[in-house]
Amino acid sequence: MHNLVFINNNSLTEYDVDRIIEMAWEDRTPFEAINFQFGLTEKDFIDLMRGEMKPSSFRMWRQRVQGRKTKHNKLKTFVMGRFKSTQQRTINQNKISKR
Repeated sequence: MHNLVFINNNSLTEYDVDRIIEMAWEDRTPFEAINFQFGLTEKDFIDLMRGEMKPSSFRMWRQRVQGRKTKHNKLKTFVMGRFKSTQQRTINQNKISKR
């Protein structure tokens, strides 16, 4: 049987906790996506991370995500998809175009 973690009346399985931690380390996954999928506020989410990680790992993660535009939907400069530089080469029929 799976162990359950309770946060704000939300019961999370070990799999859920592992997935939340994985999403937290992903640069392009915003906190809003975690809130939508698991119903955790940012504070609950940070408390979960603090409780599940070693103190040094938690500090490293916090330094990494603090102020990152990609972790908050409101701070992103683009709305949909991924940013693509205008300097990036386009690929047409398996041939890279030349400038």
